[in-house]
Amino acid sequence: MNKRISIDKANFKDRKLLLQASESINGLIPSEQILVDSKQFSFVYLMDHPEGYTYIDIPEPIWPLLKRTLAEKTQVWIQFEDEELELTNFYEELVDLLNNIKGNSNYGEEMVAKVEVNF
Repeated sequence: MNKRISIDKANFKDRKLLLQASESINGLIPSEQILVDSKQFSFVYLMDHPEGYTYIDIPEPIWPLLKRTLAEKTQVWIQFEDEELELTNFYEELVDLLNNIKGNSNYGEEMVAKVEVNF
């Protein structure tokens, strides 16, 4: 069974970006992949789980924090209450993805424009 967790809040703490999950992240395993949801204008970090994938949606309002993460090469973590988990390979995946999106109409003109403005 696949599910989605949307990130509505994030903040920097102890030299890392903490994405605030809306539900438990227990049992999730980072897959080290970032996808794009061009319709929702979000980046999606893929997590494995014994029951299927979990998609961590990182929408456009969080992107300014991602830009700072890129500039400072900060680690990205997801948090729910006392649970914390590093999103491994996040920096490398995001850099590769952004380079691929810029000027690439396969992602949709509006998504490309938003990425180019934000990053």
